[in-house]
Amino acid sequence: MKQFKQMFLVQLKMTFREKQAWFWGIFFPVILMVIFMSIFSGSSDNEFSANVAIVDENPNATSAMLSDQISQIPVLETESDMAVSQEEAYQLVMDQEVDAAIVLPESEEDTSIQLVVNKENEQEVTTQALSGMLNQLVQEANLFAVGATATYELTFESISSSSNDLSYTDFLLTGMIALAIAQGGLFGMVDLVEMRRKGLIKRLRMTPANMSLFGLSDMTMRLLFGVIQIMLLSLIGVFVFGANLYINFTSLVVVFLLGALSFNAIGYLFSSFSQTTEAYMGIVNIINFVMMFLSGVFFPIDTMPEWIQPLSHILPLTYFVEGLRESMVYETSLFSSTLWSGIGIIVLWGVIAFLLGSWLYKRKSIVATR
Repeated sequence: MKQFKQMFLVQLKMTFREKQAWFWGIFFPVILMVIFMSIFSGSSDNEFSANVAIVDENPNATSAMLSDQISQIPVLETESDMAVSQEEAYQLVMDQEVDAAIVLPESEEDTSIQLVVNKENEQEVTTQALSGMLNQLVQEANLFAVGATATYELTFESISSSSNDLSYTDFLLTGMIALAIAQGGLFGMVDLVEMRRKGLIKRLRMTPANMSLFGLSDMTMRLLFGVIQIMLLSLIGVFVFGANLYINFTSLVVVFLLGALSFNAIGYLFSSFSQTTEAYMGIVNIINFVMMFLSGVFFPIDTMPEWIQPLSHILPLTYFVEGLRESMVYETSLFSSTLWSGIGIIVLWGVIAFLLGSWLYKRKSIVATR
C-alpha cells in the first residue's frame, strides 16, 4: 500500500506537469462546449419567426384572401403594414433585410403565389419552413376553391425513453463529457512515450518497484482525472447553460469505468509504437479529430450523409457517447440490452488495444536486450 501511494503521488505530479494532457482533457472540452452551447442553447422551435415582405401591386379578391391567410400565421412578421412594390421587395431580399418576399396573384384568375428568397439562404431552415408553410396555404386554398373540406390531418407527437423534456443542451453536454474523457485517455499516455525514450521504464524495471502497482496507480490517477472532468463539465452545463441531467448512477459508473479504461488502453497502444512525442501527438490528433466529428458528439449520427454513417458505427467514441447519454439523460437501467451492446463494443476496443500494445512493448523490450 505504501508503494502504491508513492507511485500514485508520482503519477499525479507527472499529470500536473503535463500541460498537453490538461489542455486536451479539461480546457479544450470546456472551451468547445461553451462555444457550441452559446450558439445553440438559445434556439427553440417555439421561438421561430420569419420576416417577410408582401408584394400586392394589383389588389384583388384572390390576393386579399391570401393576404388575410398569411397575416394569420403567427410566426410570420411582415416588413411593413402596407404591401411593397416588387422592386422594393427584391431589394430587401438581396440586402437580406427580410428572409423572403411573398408575391401575391396580380388578378383573380391568377393561380400562382411566388416565394422569393436570397440564393445564399436557399438551403437554410427558415427558407425550407417558409416554403412548407406556403405550400400548406396553397393546398388549403385549393380545397376551398373546389368547395371541399379536409378529411385527414397530420398530428405530431414527440416521445422519448425518458419522461423528462430534453434539449440540444442536454445532448451536447453528454457528448462533450464523453469527448473529454476520451481525450484524457488518448492524450494522457504521452508521458509513457517520453519515459520510454529516456529509458525511465527500463530503469524502473530494474528496481524493486512493482510494475503492476505502477500501472494500477496510473489507472487510478486517470480515473480520478475523469471524475473531475465529469463534475466540471456537468456543473458548467447545468448552472451556466441550464442543461438537465437525469442520472442513473449505477449505469453511469459502469459506462464511465469501462469507457475510460478502454480509451486509456487505446492511448497505451499508440504509445507502444510512437518513437517520439511529436509522432504520438500527430497520430492521436488525427484519431481525435475523426472521432470528434463522426461520433455524434455535436450532432446525431442520423443527420450525417449515409455513406459516412458506417464509419461512425465503428468508432469507439460513438458507443461511449451513447452510453453516457443513456445513463446521464435517459436514466437507462444497467440491465438494458441496448446499453450493454454499446458497452460490449467499447470493451472489445479496449481489450484488443491493450493486448496489442502489451505485445508491442514486450517485443521491443526483447529486441532491445539482444
